[in-house]
Amino acid sequence: MDGVGSFGAGRTGSTIDPISFAKQPQTILRVLSWIFSLVVFASIVNEGYVNLGSETLHCVFNKNADACNYGVFVGLVGLLACSFFFMLDYKFASISSVKDRKKAIMVEIGFSGFWAFLYFVSFCFLANQWSRTTAKELPLNQGADAARAAIAFSFFSIITWAGLTVRAVQKYMLGTDMTLFTTEHMDGSAPTQPYPSNSPVGETTETTETYQSPPFTENNAAPTYQVPIY
Repeated sequence: MDGVGSFGAGRTGSTIDPISFAKQPQTILRVLSWIFSLVVFASIVNEGYVNLGSETLHCVFNKNADACNYGVFVGLVGLLACSFFFMLDYKFASISSVKDRKKAIMVEIGFSGFWAFLYFVSFCFLANQWSRTTAKELPLNQGADAARAAIAFSFFSIITWAGLTVRAVQKYMLGTDMTLFTTEHMDGSAPTQPYPSNSPVGETTETTETYQSPPFTENNAAPTYQVPIY
């Protein structure tokens, strides 16, 4: 079956306009989330560790390796997730099953909401550790810009991932108010048409037709032959 208007998507097999797809609010939020995750990940990986007079690298966030590891994890997984959901958004209209579309939307709602929460934790954690970092721990202010960028874009990611969660919930609500599908369509079976029953069970009307004799009966005698008179 084709999901006409199912969860905000058009008819299955319809042509996807790349320009219209790029202008959608969900696509814009997805791209922004991808960029913000990349900034958080790259900032910590490239400049999040400094060498303080030894060969050992220390995290710029108060020498707390957990802070850097957490920021790298959230940024990397968020980056990969944005790529996955971007492809899912583009191919969403080609999903013919309403149940599969519903599952995809529910996964997006759960992941986007959870990742918005993780970015909130990342923002609070990194900001707290950065506030405890002293100038002696960062000679020549090494890695300061990267630390501030990771904190700032963690905050921006909270907004974009929360926006993606809201958009996914809106799509889910659109899917729950479908009037173009019956129960049989939702179950994947074709709707059945009622047929009149030939069974006499439950029959309440009486037959009013009377028996009619066939056109040739005993009462219809064969015509007699009459001799012509000359």
